[in-house]
Amino acid sequence: MNVMAKAEKKISSAFIYFFGSFGGILFGYDIGVMTGALPFLQADWHLENAASLVGWITSAVMFGAIFGGALAGQLSDKFGRRKMILMSAIVFMVFSVLSGVSPDMGEASAYYLIIVRMLLGLAVGAASALVPAYMSEMALAKARGRLSGLNQTMIVSGMLLSYVVDFLLKDLPGEWAWRLMLGLAAVPALILFLGVLRLPESPRFLLRKGDEAQARKVLSYIRKNPAEIDQELASIKETAKEERQANQKTSWSTLFSGKYRYLVIAGVGVAAFQQFQGANAIFYYIPLIVQKATGQAASSNLMWPIVQGVILVIGSLVYMWIADKFNRRTLLMVGGAVMGLSFILPAVINWMMPNMNPMTIVVFLCIYVAFYSFTWAPLTWVLVGEIFPLAIRGRASGLASSFNWIGSWLVGLIFPIMTASMPQEAVFAIFGIICILGVIFVKTCVPETRGHTLEEIEEQGTNRGRVKASNPEN
Repeated sequence: MNVMAKAEKKISSAFIYFFGSFGGILFGYDIGVMTGALPFLQADWHLENAASLVGWITSAVMFGAIFGGALAGQLSDKFGRRKMILMSAIVFMVFSVLSGVSPDMGEASAYYLIIVRMLLGLAVGAASALVPAYMSEMALAKARGRLSGLNQTMIVSGMLLSYVVDFLLKDLPGEWAWRLMLGLAAVPALILFLGVLRLPESPRFLLRKGDEAQARKVLSYIRKNPAEIDQELASIKETAKEERQANQKTSWSTLFSGKYRYLVIAGVGVAAFQQFQGANAIFYYIPLIVQKATGQAASSNLMWPIVQGVILVIGSLVYMWIADKFNRRTLLMVGGAVMGLSFILPAVINWMMPNMNPMTIVVFLCIYVAFYSFTWAPLTWVLVGEIFPLAIRGRASGLASSFNWIGSWLVGLIFPIMTASMPQEAVFAIFGIICILGVIFVKTCVPETRGHTLEEIEEQGTNRGRVKASNPEN
């Protein structure tokens, strides 16, 4: 017992941050890996003309994640954050390996891989919800504000890592290439499991279970000042009491009452628009997009995902630099406008000059990714974390996350179907119009949250609800 206590005391906040961040890398790797694997998988299983199956294979992970995040949130309240992260890592390892060893049984192989990737998605959704939550509960209060930007940087770093792995494996025989790309996702999952195995449980969870002595002990590993520990314990108790009272007084219908409706629509709407704007169509299908534009084989275009990954990482660092210098609404509207034009202009140019260079669309996609990376990508979750009042925060955040995953799944599913039935420029123009609608939505429906307390933001929603109640025709 003394050996365990001594080992636990060596756990530093840097170690906790590293493995919290590593969860983001794991999440990002699985988002990006199919980008390089898909061209080889299509050729190996002769799926070039099976747009629906390709869409389902790609989007199955996001479909599973819709349910994984919701289940993990409930189970973590019962079993603990740490145990559920460990369970998620195990599920991730098992189904990553099962993806890589998919049997070759004709069309049945595609259905096998879809089911396996849906189950893998349960772990992806769980990790995306649990790891940042655990990290924020362990972090110093003054460090929590930077977690959204840090987590986004780690996610896109994981995507970049998967693109590099895909590129390094591209010269293997086709069957081995895609199998190793998918199966190697088990490696970061194993690293996450071994790292989290050494971490203590969240003090917030321990207090909820009535184990104050253990919660104090855990805080003593990462807080040096006894007075600071006492203050944080008291703060956690008070917050937990407020949340219990809030949960007793609210239901799902409360989210859409006059007092909260404005803020719920704003937060959930931004989360949904982030995905329906089409970013994941680029991340999942960029080699196929280049193939359709140039006629070159998709498997020879795996440098383009790396270019996109580098842009995403740089953009996430730019966001961390500018996050507190500009209003949230300003960044979202500027980013959305440029993203929309980046999608619409290639269609306009192609209409005016039918013989335009086919790589023009790829250049505009890079501009889209650059602006997405430091606006809508990180700011969606910053805003969702700030905009919901305490009384509805749990349910509203869960609803926003679900709509985000639904959007991610639908874009991954329908993009290959759309490009099989219409020109790529027209498909991206549709996404461009959605981007412009997102700008209008932010302008008319989303309050500014930078520099405002949670109480001030809630008051904006209350005042808006009163105005709507007194002017129902509006």
